[in-house]
Amino acid sequence: MGYPDGGGLSAQQRARREQVRLQAAGWFAEGVPVREVACRLRVSRTAVFGWRQRWRRGGESALASKGPGGNRCRLDGSQLRRLADALDEGPAVHGFGADQRWTLSRVSDLIARMFRTRYTLRGTAYLLHRMGFSVQVPKHRPVERDEDAVVTWRREAWPAGKR
Repeated sequence: MGYPDGGGLSAQQRARREQVRLQAAGWFAEGVPVREVACRLRVSRTAVFGWRQRWRRGGESALASKGPGGNRCRLDGSQLRRLADALDEGPAVHGFGADQRWTLSRVSDLIARMFRTRYTLRGTAYLLHRMGFSVQVPKHRPVERDEDAVVTWRREAWPAGKR
């Protein structure tokens, strides 16, 4: 499972899930039916069937956590900090034009330049989410926008048109 706030389960969450599987293993040894185990643990029967199959093949050790899933990040902690600092400086500083927008392709190119490591656009998106960045879509507002006229229109003309 992947989550935007941290890229997956924390060590504490993995340990808690492992305890649930080990509790199920104890009930398997006692002969408790799959339906009852699923009901007691509030999980799906499909999950319990899978656990039981692994338990039968390898015992409790087969239900142990295998650690965090997915590939390891190719950038270490100091490189991630340098990347975050570079992103905070803005795209113009790094030669990407004056529009001040980071795109996935620009960030991917920046990573390649800074660390000699290529990321796909999807991999770049995962990396940025893991670092705490989120998608931001800029608001497009006309340069000539008159805020006072907009407020007046919303207060007077809009309600009249709704009637």
